[in-house]
Amino acid sequence: MSRRFTLFTGQWADLPLEEVCRIARDAGFDGLELACWGDHFEVDKALADPAYLDSRRRILEKYGLRCWTISNHLVGQAVCDAIIDERHQAILPPRVWGDGEPEGVRQRAAAEMADTARAAAAFGVDTVVGFTGSAIWHLVAMFPPATEGMVERGYQDFADRWNPVLDVFDAEGVRFAHEVHPSEIAYDYWTTDRALQAVDHRAAFGLNFDPSHFIWQGVDPAGFLYDFRDRIYHVDCKEARTRLDGRNGRLGSHLPWGDPRRGWDFVSVGRGDVRWEDVFRVLGFIGYEGPVSVEWEDAGMDRRHGAAEALARLKAYDFPPPAASFDAAFGSHG
Repeated sequence: MSRRFTLFTGQWADLPLEEVCRIARDAGFDGLELACWGDHFEVDKALADPAYLDSRRRILEKYGLRCWTISNHLVGQAVCDAIIDERHQAILPPRVWGDGEPEGVRQRAAAEMADTARAAAAFGVDTVVGFTGSAIWHLVAMFPPATEGMVERGYQDFADRWNPVLDVFDAEGVRFAHEVHPSEIAYDYWTTDRALQAVDHRAAFGLNFDPSHFIWQGVDPAGFLYDFRDRIYHVDCKEARTRLDGRNGRLGSHLPWGDPRRGWDFVSVGRGDVRWEDVFRVLGFIGYEGPVSVEWEDAGMDRRHGAAEALARLKAYDFPPPAASFDAAFGSHG
């Protein structure tokens, strides 16, 4: 069975959903991973008015597209972040930002993520992708020295804030796929292991696999995929390219995307350091059957070109599995 390829709409939220649908259909996508910003999927409207969900379905059906996943990265970020500031105000709905008082923002963000599970269930979607935020990301440099107790309190804070949200996910029959990403509670291999332990490996909490975030950290994407195979709830495809030339560093140097002085940058699929054939072979081996979503992030490339090119490159790895083991004939004594 061919994989289902979708387009993540987060970087297209400046366009109306219908226009994004037209672009996706013309490029050959099977569906969309709908972002919960712009006009693509609005959680409050989805819960307040059944006609709103019908309007989303009609637009998708008009262009022959499906939706298997919605994504609410921006609100999820505010659930655990220790520092709530103007960056959050820029990305959060006004109803979540409110007066900007940090703990109030965190609590409203958690409530919105619970509502996202309810909205997803009402829409017939069983997976929500997103971020968690982190009370301890600012400790990543470990200076001034961060004690183990401080780190442990960060994971406990994550569990305390997210377990009630995940209870709603369980009740609605929806799974949360956390995108392992810098600034989150799980950003690499070992922090992912620790985050899963913090919520007692409950089934509602899994992972969105995006290899681009592993490349610049020096983590093997295929190895991560295999080791966490029972928690891969969704796959996003974007890429990163490193330029560690003795001056450019891994941390980005506070330089903007696309600046050649950066040690790494996001680039479109096929133009970076991800070994996609390894990724797809592991996806086949672990039996992943969910959608594969193209996420365009490339400061040097037009997004329409990038989305179409990425889809074509990824489809080249969607080869059918063998009908029988290649060495099966060796045991034949006909």
